[in-house]
Amino acid sequence: MPAAPPLQTTGFAAMGEGPFGFGLPATGTEAHRAAAPPSVRCAILTVSDTRTPDTDASGALLKETLRLAGHEIVDYRIVPDEPDQIRDILRAWIGREEVQAIISNGGTGIAARDTTYDAIAGLLQTRIDGFGELFRMLSWQEIGAAAMLSRAVAGVASGTLIMALPGSTNAVRLGLTKLIVPELGHLIYEISK
Repeated sequence: MPAAPPLQTTGFAAMGEGPFGFGLPATGTEAHRAAAPPSVRCAILTVSDTRTPDTDASGALLKETLRLAGHEIVDYRIVPDEPDQIRDILRAWIGREEVQAIISNGGTGIAARDTTYDAIAGLLQTRIDGFGELFRMLSWQEIGAAAMLSRAVAGVASGTLIMALPGSTNAVRLGLTKLIVPELGHLIYEISK
């Protein structure tokens, strides 16, 4: 049997990994996460016709989870599901330098009163389609085909990250634990480049 050919010393092997990316850990995403800010300044928006600060369990979960993850809450509001009011508060926050990210909950369904998606989508210059796609995929694992009714959306408006989740506490918990908390600093790092 012939001897194995000598190891390649140029190309992929010279870069420290095999031809299919195996061998060494990926450095791009890990390097970006390492360079990401450890704390992000967030504004929280609850869109609801009925919730108050005392009954807004999803807003409270957003604030508590983000604080525990080391992020700062710079503002929190509840607005009715009225597109003009939603856009007005979003524009005001986008104009504030200290707001790096806006996370909303509520109004992302398909009922006539669910206008959050439309209000937010109209402001975005860059959409992060993977956010909604991943949210619906993760949601499908929990609630099945009803996940298709969610219009969770994310994107960037004038350098500010906006992420919109459904209003249910379970949906907020899912979005926070699986998508937002793990990548929030990384998203802000990418936006600020």
